Amino acid sequence: MRRLTIIAAHHEPFPLSRRATLRELSRWAALLAAQRVAAAPDLSLPRQERPHFGADPFTLGVASGQPRPNSVILWTRLAPQPMAPRGGMPRALVALQWQVAEDEGFSRLRRSGTVWADPAQAHSVRVHADGLTPGRIWFYRFIAGNAVSPTGRTRTAPAEDAPVDRLRLVLASCQHYEQGWFVAQREIAGLDIDFVLFTGDYIYDNPCARRLRVRSHETGQHPSGQAFSLPQFRCRHAHYKLDPDLQAAHRAHPWILAWDDHEVRNDYAGLRGDDDFDLPPAEFVRVRAHAYQAYFEHLPLALDQQPGPGGMRMHDRFTWGRLAELWTLDGRQYRDVQACNEDGRYNGHLRWNCDAVSAPGRSLLGAAQRQWLQQGLAGSRRRWKLIGQSTQMSPWGLPAPDGRRLVFTDGWDGYARERAALLGFIGKQRIDDVVVLGGDVHRHVAAQLRARPGDPRSPVVASEFVATSLTSAGMPQLTMSLIRRANPDILHARSDVRGYMQLEVTERSLNCIARATDFPVLPHSRMRTLARFHVEAGRPGPQVG
Repeated sequence: MRRLTIIAAHHEPFPLSRRATLRELSRWAALLAAQRVAAAPDLSLPRQERPHFGADPFTLGVASGQPRPNSVILWTRLAPQPMAPRGGMPRALVALQWQVAEDEGFSRLRRSGTVWADPAQAHSVRVHADGLTPGRIWFYRFIAGNAVSPTGRTRTAPAEDAPVDRLRLVLASCQHYEQGWFVAQREIAGLDIDFVLFTGDYIYDNPCARRLRVRSHETGQHPSGQAFSLPQFRCRHAHYKLDPDLQAAHRAHPWILAWDDHEVRNDYAGLRGDDDFDLPPAEFVRVRAHAYQAYFEHLPLALDQQPGPGGMRMHDRFTWGRLAELWTLDGRQYRDVQACNEDGRYNGHLRWNCDAVSAPGRSLLGAAQRQWLQQGLAGSRRRWKLIGQSTQMSPWGLPAPDGRRLVFTDGWDGYARERAALLGFIGKQRIDDVVVLGGDVHRHVAAQLRARPGDPRSPVVASEFVATSLTSAGMPQLTMSLIRRANPDILHARSDVRGYMQLEVTERSLNCIARATDFPVLPHSRMRTLARFHVEAGRPGPQVG
């Protein structure tokens, strides 16, 4: 299927005229254009074809992503001093060889080439390694002068029309570095899975409160506190990438990535955000551009995802033979600002009886992205339709005795009309075996999805699994228990644990294991199986066991 490229635009809470819309787009595009980093290297820079390194330049490891039937994306960044300006690299283009082989010893080399590590991209590289055989494991590495990277392990997806027995994946999100050790990533590195689906908050732009800081020693704290500039965002990503357990999880499996808010700012909406620092819109646009650029530089993303004047494409589509199709969604760039905020405020809040959350036209996805998803779902001929997005779709508001309802306006509860329309579309089109996969809310959730939540007369049309955070703190379990009792479509909810979900998809069922450990996650914390669920093909809604 042809991918849709969406132009990043701010959506007003109510429709604008065509002229006003064009004026708004032009104004913000001009601001973003000033922040664009050119994708083409500056050929006037010095070139180092055979560099000599006195220290390991591969301190941030290697990674792969976006497994397609004939290709994967390979990533690394040259940074012998990763926390220093420019990573300790000269202002020069540096030659970097890459190799893909059928065996770990690289005796059966399949693909190889040379790329230039560009200082404008923090000497990061991404290689579109194509011409590969579908549905098999590959090994890859990089060579720069006298330095050889660690060996990574990746895999290609099965051919699009291939019969497939199973798909195994990990669902994970929310890894605040200061709030715990990456014990779950250590376990993920050792699993026999096909890929990791990461649904957001890969880094945190902000430091956490001292009472929540688990890695309290100096190297465990975020460098530079709050990130604003491109060097600060680069430093933040490098700080996370230095963690050996996170490196191991990237080295072992390809990753498919969505994002949420903390890669930029908490609860930001499109081109608006940053309540904490009261940044004017133009300044926030600059911060967002820096954050997007650093995100692109440090993750295995495709070449056509380079940030530009229109923002950065994150929505995508993947197939796993005839068994499954996965859509990853962007819930940040195209959304309307949250409802019922005070003037000039953009973050999400808990609100009683906020009628505007159900106002017509309000969107979390944007009309173009929602239409792209609906067309894909309606046209899919694969058994399982998986939707990877950043938060919990099932409602989790709390009622009061006087009939009011407390909702969190940044989540899907704040965009109730669009949620109902999407789930109603799935029901009306009789699209079977849709499973929504999310993160963000720092709790393990299994839920059933209806066009009219909580109404037993409204049929269940899809299933939902939300993975708790890998390290980030969650709400008290007592509060979570109240939420679950008030929302009967939530079948399971635990907010007092950290971890991930492991899914195995077959023609007959989708099976989910919730892995967890207690908060806070300490260096020697032990993971355990918290719960098991399954979804039978043709029968929406998770079942326990």
